[in-house]
Amino acid sequence: MSLFNPEDHPHRRLNPLTGAWILVSPHRTRRPWQGQVERPLAERRVSYDPSCYLCPGNERSNGARNPDYRSVFVFDNDFMALLPDTPPGRMDQGGLLVAESERGLCRVICYSPDHSLTLAQMDHAEVRTVVDLWTSQYRELGALPFVNYVQIFENRGAIMGASNPHPHGQVWCNETVPQEPHVEGEHQVVWLADHGSCLLCDYVALEDRLGDRVVCGNAHFTALVPYWATWPFETMILPRRHAGSLLDLTDEERDALADVVQQLTVRYDNLFQVSFPYTMGIHQRPTDGAEHPEWHLHL
Repeated sequence: MSLFNPEDHPHRRLNPLTGAWILVSPHRTRRPWQGQVERPLAERRVSYDPSCYLCPGNERSNGARNPDYRSVFVFDNDFMALLPDTPPGRMDQGGLLVAESERGLCRVICYSPDHSLTLAQMDHAEVRTVVDLWTSQYRELGALPFVNYVQIFENRGAIMGASNPHPHGQVWCNETVPQEPHVEGEHQVVWLADHGSCLLCDYVALEDRLGDRVVCGNAHFTALVPYWATWPFETMILPRRHAGSLLDLTDEERDALADVVQQLTVRYDNLFQVSFPYTMGIHQRPTDGAEHPEWHLHL
């Protein structure tokens, strides 16, 4: 009988951040592929689109007009998924139909006035400006008394649900911690209690030592394929030093984060020779007033 080899044999991998087990079938990478093949873009998109509701000076669907912005631009989402004036309430029908009210706030972040760009195509200084805006939004919105979690994310490409190709991301602020970061927080608390150390500090140190799944990086950040990856081409960006949120990063580390974000997105585009679609979320400590020493920033 042959010995188990995780490079050849089906197996489960544990995601220590969520406690979920991920099924891995390494032998399936040998199957032939006759699915969709992406084609390079025939031509570069225009820098300004008069029909785009995110371009400078254009009118949005609610009648508001964007300023003639020259760098990053942030505004309250015209169609918020969460509202700050939602009244408190709870519904419970026999423990089977349960709902609770949720207050919040949603914003849109335009990364650049140039409609044709992506994070991969912007220069380092421009990406650093985006990182600074992520940080200031986390600080500002996390200080609101009813906001206990600030989720910053980007859906890039129509296939990932982006309704507009203009370079932009979003911020959703919740009264409660959303499910995924809530579960991640619980497992980080347990790891800290059991090991006396940070789960993701230990993890990034191990991956840096092994080198097998590291995609790129610099002196302060590593971009890697997590051992428990679920999606094709899934990656994770982690600071090598313990940092619970963007607010904990030094000026040099913000530069390094901008650098590794750009390194990674350029690799995606180069691999497929297209503007690669993706979804990206910044996971960081809740803003509920607690210290949360267990939390380690990751994208």
